[in-house]
Amino acid sequence: MRVLILGKSGQLAHALMHTLPQGIQATCAGRDDVDITNTESVNTLIKQYAPSVVINAAAYTAVDKAEADRDAAWAVNATGVEHIALACKTHNVRLLHVSTDFVFGSQSAVTLHGIAPLLPLSTLAPMSVYGESKLAGEQVIANVLPNNSVVVRTAWVYSPYGANFVKTMLNLMATKPELGVIYDQIGTPTNAFGLAKWLWAVANKPHVTGTHHWTDAGVASWYDFAVAIQELALQKGLLQQTIPIKPISTAQYPTPAKRPSYSVLDKTSAEAAAGLQAKHWRSELSHVLDWLAGAIS
Repeated sequence: MRVLILGKSGQLAHALMHTLPQGIQATCAGRDDVDITNTESVNTLIKQYAPSVVINAAAYTAVDKAEADRDAAWAVNATGVEHIALACKTHNVRLLHVSTDFVFGSQSAVTLHGIAPLLPLSTLAPMSVYGESKLAGEQVIANVLPNNSVVVRTAWVYSPYGANFVKTMLNLMATKPELGVIYDQIGTPTNAFGLAKWLWAVANKPHVTGTHHWTDAGVASWYDFAVAIQELALQKGLLQQTIPIKPISTAQYPTPAKRPSYSVLDKTSAEAAAGLQAKHWRSELSHVLDWLAGAIS
């Protein structure tokens, strides 16, 4: 099976190539290879490579910058996705597309029984330009390629590659006397390697379609996540001393883009579809920190 991965420079593309299963021939394409905002560029690439599956890990992810750069975010996350979906339809290629918890809003998880993990069919109410543009991309795929596509929503992705919360925290913990980290945004961290393995499992299951959720297991605030990073990093020799980490509210740390206050994603359909069970975020964090410490490769 030939697979084309879009988003070559991102941490998910790196994780996908590192976890590449036997029997799959994959290549990554980045900005130097294709302009997804140009329909001819996308169509030419897919025609030339002739993949069985396209995994779209390309996205405009500068969440706060998008508030003032709406056109650029929409060009990649909505129009670009439309070009990809149309090319996949033309050439009969299956599309796996990565989306985000930002398509939900603060009320999306409210049910008659209180707060509950978000289902794929939970109320969609993006509160930011980034979330709106990603939802538009999902809707395009549902319209253009409903029977030959999978949308997977994820959240809080990190890995040994690129810029992410874990690596930022490690740097700040090594250079700052103390940190304040938000305690009232609740979700689940996601090791990019686990998400990559889920995508590969689904790539081999052409009957799987529709929208699913994948993160690691468990629940955390950003504060919980930061505390665990410091604790485990100290054990593994990535940090040499403890600094105070203080819980702060979202109101104390205003940002241009609003974030969901609760975005724990229900993974039931994703686990069943792929035949995989999500691992707890703390064990996955330990695995990535081992990698950064040089204990594994």
